[in-house]
Amino acid sequence: MQEFKPFKAGKVREIYDNGDNLIMVATDRISAFDHILKNDIVDKGAILTQISKFWFDLTEDIVPNHLISVDNDDMPEFFRSEKFVRRCTMCRKLDMLPLECIVRGYITGSGWASYQKTGEVCGIKLPEGLRESEKLPEAIYTPSTKAEIGDHDENISYEKSVEVLEKAYPGRGEELAQKAKELTLAVYKKCADYALERGIIIADTKFEFGLDEEGNVVLADEVLTPDSSRFWPVEGYEVGKSQPSYDKQFVRDWLKANPDSDYKLPDDVIDKTIEKYKEAYKLLTGKDF
Repeated sequence: MQEFKPFKAGKVREIYDNGDNLIMVATDRISAFDHILKNDIVDKGAILTQISKFWFDLTEDIVPNHLISVDNDDMPEFFRSEKFVRRCTMCRKLDMLPLECIVRGYITGSGWASYQKTGEVCGIKLPEGLRESEKLPEAIYTPSTKAEIGDHDENISYEKSVEVLEKAYPGRGEELAQKAKELTLAVYKKCADYALERGIIIADTKFEFGLDEEGNVVLADEVLTPDSSRFWPVEGYEVGKSQPSYDKQFVRDWLKANPDSDYKLPDDVIDKTIEKYKEAYKLLTGKDF
């Protein structure tokens, strides 16, 4: 059996070169406050992979995507062991755009903090009198640069995103910036509307795009998972305060309350966290995980 070694490993994902394509593995690792925790969240990687697969299928009428297969039987034998089952995405190789394409449908988090100070989010002027967690009149596109691991992404204006892309792809900066913005907003709108009907508010999220061999823009990486998005339950949603979320809320809250934890979680926090991921999966797909 051929053994594979990841050529790139992030906090949660590992990427392997499979010749004509890549195999992206979502591990059960969990990170918070820029640290990888000492516990795994069992099944988390599989849930993230399967949720992304669901959204890739739902949005392929809007934009092509990088997905080839999430069936381990389609992959080399190395990826058929229990460690990898349901956690792998075989995907096309792309030239990734050097942008995080962020869309905000509700005002929360760093956007809310910025709005309180300046009335703006990432340089975009918003109406006066908005309250925390309120739905914006229309979703806004706020791109950022992609930082190396350990550094922080930097929010940039749309105009700056044109410059960034022009530098990477001379002659195509304006076209690619406009395409990234249009596709980000279109995918978000379709998926946020879908999720809302099933009891989940997608407050904000990030997408990544790449170019295929013909130079076409293709949706890649993960899509609309609890790790890349802010999911709130519709039930109990109330403007004017922060909302409980479907991602790492239990983890973050516990770490804040236990600063000497050395990033090791108790079992009950792990159990509550994985239940949240499974609940999001069921609401969105209609199936038990």
